[in-house]
Amino acid sequence: MTPEQLSHVVRAALAAAVDAGEVDLPDGPPADVTIERPRNRDHGDYATNVAMQLAKKAGTNPRALAELLGARLREVAGIERVDVAGPGFLNITVSAAAQGELARSIVEAGAGYGHTATLRGVRINVEFISANPTGPLHLGHVRWAAVGDAIARVLEAAGAGVSREFYVNDRGVQMDHFGASIMARAHGTEVPENGYHGSYVTELAQAIVAERPEILELPHNEQLIAFREEGYRLQLSEQQRQLEEFRTRFDVWFSERSLHDSGQVEHGLDVLRKQGHLYEADGALWMRTTDVGDDKDRVLIKQDGSYTYFASDTAYYVDKRERGFDICVYLLGADHHGYIGRLKAMAACTGDDPEYNIEIPIGQLVKIVQDGQELRLSKRAGTMLTLGEVVDAAGVDALRYSLCRYPVDSPLTLDVAQITKQTSDNPVFYVQYAHARLSSIRRNAAELGIELGDLRPELLDHERESLLLAALGEFPRVVAMAAEQREPHRVARYLEDTASTFHKFYDVCRVLPMGDEPVSDAHRARLWLVEATRVVLANGLALLGVSAPERM
Repeated sequence: MTPEQLSHVVRAALAAAVDAGEVDLPDGPPADVTIERPRNRDHGDYATNVAMQLAKKAGTNPRALAELLGARLREVAGIERVDVAGPGFLNITVSAAAQGELARSIVEAGAGYGHTATLRGVRINVEFISANPTGPLHLGHVRWAAVGDAIARVLEAAGAGVSREFYVNDRGVQMDHFGASIMARAHGTEVPENGYHGSYVTELAQAIVAERPEILELPHNEQLIAFREEGYRLQLSEQQRQLEEFRTRFDVWFSERSLHDSGQVEHGLDVLRKQGHLYEADGALWMRTTDVGDDKDRVLIKQDGSYTYFASDTAYYVDKRERGFDICVYLLGADHHGYIGRLKAMAACTGDDPEYNIEIPIGQLVKIVQDGQELRLSKRAGTMLTLGEVVDAAGVDALRYSLCRYPVDSPLTLDVAQITKQTSDNPVFYVQYAHARLSSIRRNAAELGIELGDLRPELLDHERESLLLAALGEFPRVVAMAAEQREPHRVARYLEDTASTFHKFYDVCRVLPMGDEPVSDAHRARLWLVEATRVVLANGLALLGVSAPERM
């Protein structure tokens, strides 16, 4: 019996009491009843304070309501004991058979176990990388590539409709500098001072000339544009390839140019005009964001008639909302903290609720240390360390898990030696090794001709079995909380705790028979539990974009 199932049972008991006239709840029973694990297992398997929450509405005292509910719950199959504690807590103990049935539920659900309907019907756009297509993705993008993708995965597991979006900064003077840099290298001349100097620029020039040798014969201005556009195409393709190798995929690659080319910027301004938040002053067009809590008003069109970046930001947000997204999540770097107020004010100016329709998590910086030295410079880009170089140093699994393991609002230093070593004090190895060990038990059982067969759940009555089942039952709630809070690190920490609980179980509970010992129903029941645990670890690792190896 999972916490969710027990929540339904308690709610049903409340509803029955209301129908019988034993409890007066004008609004009926709550939609959800919170079920928790007591810290002290002597207090039962589960606890709820629902009686304390509802007593005042019901016109009675909490303990009396708890006693009434307890009497009904004691009649429910699978509930072994119900105690009323303190001012009105309900402590509930379920039978071994009811608890053991969870193993069957998990195995039968397979990859779907842990998925909930918490956010069903909510459409969420997650934008977690915004980059110029003028060079390789760098260290500053690595954290969001891992965490943003993991946030999208847990949101999907909670039932939300999710779109992963990459915002391509393909408009502005930097694109012309990029094109000029490639053209210079193609002609064997020096890159302009304000251009791009990494060796990758030379590589792009060589690739473009090899593919289009006639480009060198074009007039200067046409040639500049051609090199710019070809370089854009190749560099964007390279960014996409690197992210794919990092197991980070995007549903939409949104071009900043397209906002302007399609007239979406003007449309966004029309939306704001209808809301009454635009005004002209000093020859410029302003958004009166101070009306909704911003520290100053924001310019949308400058005196020279050009649009500001904030105008693009506004149009982009309006576009997302008109595409049907209820919530727009912008994952921004540490140097963008000042954007929170202005983006929320912008959302409010469009008529939205800034506390619901827009979210702006800020991620702190990551440092990568190798051999006692911080890795800073890229050999290829000539500037900041690239995503590809970081992946080459640490590996996809170690990097993704380690980046997802911590709250994003805390600075992070990762030591390559620490996150790649194969010892139990390395969290990613610890969890992956637990999955490999579980897979090994399954293989060994198959070699002995032992199949899962019929499950007798009541045989899973050892304390260590009960603790492991309790841990497995928490997985859906952990996933739901990770989704609601946008905190995938909750999944990582859960996996480590569950791996520890499994190892402790395996140390005292023998799963397979020894020697000529016959195969018993207890062996098969534990094999069900082993397979259920393997499913949970595999599903949890998948939410982080980390592989679940069967051998290590």
